[in-house]
Amino acid sequence: MTAVAASWRPLSPGERSVALEVLLAGPLSRTEIARRLDLSAGSLTRLTKPLIESGLLVEVPEAGASAETRQGRPSQPLDVVAESRSFVGFKITEDMVYGVVTTLRSEITARHDRPLTTHDPAAVVDLLGEMTEELAGRHPGLAGIGVGVGGLVEDRSVVGESPFLRWRDVPLAALLRERTGLPVVVENDVAALVEAETWFGAGRGLDRFVVLTIGAGIGYGLVLGGKRVPYAEEDRGFGRHWIVDPHGPLTPDGARGSAVSLLTIPNIRYQVRAATGHDRTYGEILALAAAGEPMAARVVGEAARALGVLVAQIGNFVLPQKILLAGEGVGLMDVAGDTVARTLAAHRHPLAAPIDLETKVSDFHDWARGAAVLAIQVLVLGAAGA
Repeated sequence: MTAVAASWRPLSPGERSVALEVLLAGPLSRTEIARRLDLSAGSLTRLTKPLIESGLLVEVPEAGASAETRQGRPSQPLDVVAESRSFVGFKITEDMVYGVVTTLRSEITARHDRPLTTHDPAAVVDLLGEMTEELAGRHPGLAGIGVGVGGLVEDRSVVGESPFLRWRDVPLAALLRERTGLPVVVENDVAALVEAETWFGAGRGLDRFVVLTIGAGIGYGLVLGGKRVPYAEEDRGFGRHWIVDPHGPLTPDGARGSAVSLLTIPNIRYQVRAATGHDRTYGEILALAAAGEPMAARVVGEAARALGVLVAQIGNFVLPQKILLAGEGVGLMDVAGDTVARTLAAHRHPLAAPIDLETKVSDFHDWARGAAVLAIQVLVLGAAGA
């Protein structure tokens, strides 16, 4: 595969700053860009000229201005050309690879999924390479690849540990770059989702923001000062030892009464199966709980109370402007959202400001989109670790 991205001229630090400001807040007038970045008019002109010539930025009509009033206007607002660059994002699960193509502003323009029949690293890299080639055939000009993996990722390149893939120290970024010729960045899947929501989603423009995901596991991401806070325990079991109810259930995964034992889909299914002898899907359990079936209602109610406690504790200690609840388990809110709200209120000071809790029903393509944002960051910021 030919490396389309290799023909690009790398952005200078000053150009990156301008491109990032316009990407996240544009369209912006030149005066506003100069004010935000503390640049002189001459410096800004010098920095924006190559960005316009490369097709990354474009002058756009000022909102509300007619053709007559725009004539002779010396300085129109600048915006990014979102379609000028395309990025691939992959989310790897135990049995599937979910792929998307996005624009420079992370809008999904294509989806492409393939089953994962082996966890052999070389075979997985081949599969990712084949998927990239298929996407490149329909979307020429791919700029880079982002990959989200559940597990510990080091230096945005090496999968240090992934229990469900049974990988240790796999240099996935280097292997996939060699296979495709494109820049590749790899990150923990929750971290990738947090980056995407911070740049383009629910956390855009916020100083203090939290992402909490519930599904096969529990994920947590903290944003302070508009930037994600990395931490050593990332995807090493958040919630397994966060005891919500010391008298809660004992499950195969997570300490007794922990957030994981009460809230994750596998453990909710385990509790119902252990109590009834019937193996139910998560959707079936939620439907039974909504219909008033006693055991399902009890398990779902306990999960809702656990979620309320967890959100309240995060709010009490972090004081976020917003908490985004995402993941494949958020259907819990549709069935037991009132219980979550009551529990949350009971664990907060009566005069505390209400927590802005936003729920996002997401599928694995949203996680893949998050991985694509990693590649966007590499283009704009110029380094995988930035």
